[in-house]
Amino acid sequence: MRSSAVYDQIPVVKVTGQGTTTLSAFHDALVQADLAVYNLVRLSSVIPPGTSVDATGKAPVPVGAWGDKLYCVYADQYATLPGEQAWAGIGWVQRLDGKGGLFVEHEGTSEGYVTQAIKNSLRDLIRGHEEGFTDPDFVVHGVVCESDPVCAMVIAPYETATWVGAAS
Repeated sequence: MRSSAVYDQIPVVKVTGQGTTTLSAFHDALVQADLAVYNLVRLSSVIPPGTSVDATGKAPVPVGAWGDKLYCVYADQYATLPGEQAWAGIGWVQRLDGKGGLFVEHEGTSEGYVTQAIKNSLRDLIRGHEEGFTDPDFVVHGVVCESDPVCAMVIAPYETATWVGAAS
C-alpha cells in the first residue's frame, strides 16, 4: 500500500450536514469537511506513536485523490424530525512518553450525554495507567433538525492511501 498523505498531526474536524435523507446528510457533512471524495476506513481508535491531535483547526485534513482510502475515527449522529438534536463527539488521551494514545467516539441526542460518555470511556480505558496519559480532551458538536434530516459529525482523518494497483 502506497500512502498518498501521512501527517504527524491528526486534525479533529467538527461539521454538520443536511439532506433529504440521512445518507445525503452524512455525505453533506463530509463535503463540509472537504473529505467527501474518499472511501472511509474506520479505525479502532488507537493514536499512532509520534502523532499529536489538533483540535484547533490549524492542522490540514489529509489530501488524496478521488476514491482513495481515508483512514479515520469518527462519530456521527442524525436527527430527522423538527426540534430533534443530533450530537457527536470524539475524545482522546495521549501517552506522556509520546508513544501514541487513544480516541473514543460517542453519539447521542444531547451534548451532556455525549460529553459524559466520552469522559467515562476514556477514564475506563486508562484505568490503572492514569499517570502515563495526558488529561482527556474532546470535541463535541451538535445540530438541531429544522426540516430535512441533519448529521452532526466529528471526524479525525489520519491519512489517505491509494488502492493497490491504482493508477497514479
